Amino acid sequence: MELRKTDPEFAERFHRFAFDEVVNEENQQLDAPTRYLAILSALIGCGGVDAFQEMLPVALENSVTPIMVKETIYQATDYLGYGRMLPFLNAANEIFAQRGIALPLPNQATTTMADRLEKGAEAQAAIFGEHMKEAWKEGHINRWLAANCFGDFYTRNGLDLKQREMITFCFLMAQGGCEPQLIAHAKGNMNLGNDKDFLVRVVSQCLPYIGYPRSLNAVSCIQKAGE
Repeated sequence: MELRKTDPEFAERFHRFAFDEVVNEENQQLDAPTRYLAILSALIGCGGVDAFQEMLPVALENSVTPIMVKETIYQATDYLGYGRMLPFLNAANEIFAQRGIALPLPNQATTTMADRLEKGAEAQAAIFGEHMKEAWKEGHINRWLAANCFGDFYTRNGLDLKQREMITFCFLMAQGGCEPQLIAHAKGNMNLGNDKDFLVRVVSQCLPYIGYPRSLNAVSCIQKAGE
């Protein structure tokens, strides 16, 4: 961490807070792979590519696999757009190359162009309820949401539905301005078993990387989702 040389006072306080105080806060802990997956997702959500480059090697050393990383970045396309996702894909590829990780990674797709809509609607229903099986008929964007967002990405191997809903929560929380979607995905997380307590722990572990305003907004959205 170069800041230890250029900005030692700041580095000392930040490191103590992010890697000691936050990590060890009673009743706010996560297992290491979940914690780092959440942090990487939050950094993608807030556009923190430099911090992402710092954290990715640490995540890889704490049981976050290259496939998990790639799946997280791919899914970010749906919630941030290709323009904001691409720097993270490039950064990950560079770090993988430095670490001798062969690319491309094994394929993870489970759908075809013929069944992506059907399978995507099924994934939506598994997260949000049976009514979502027909939601794609409400317009072309809803159809794209089912076929592309859920059919192309949520159905892939590498991450399960609970992990995918968690990283989506982190994308939305970290970018801000997405409170209606954040409430909806907090509910989706809860439907899958990522309960209120778990989501608050996710927010807590991501707070050093996204700041207090967006963290407090996320906690408020969790409270509303649980009502």
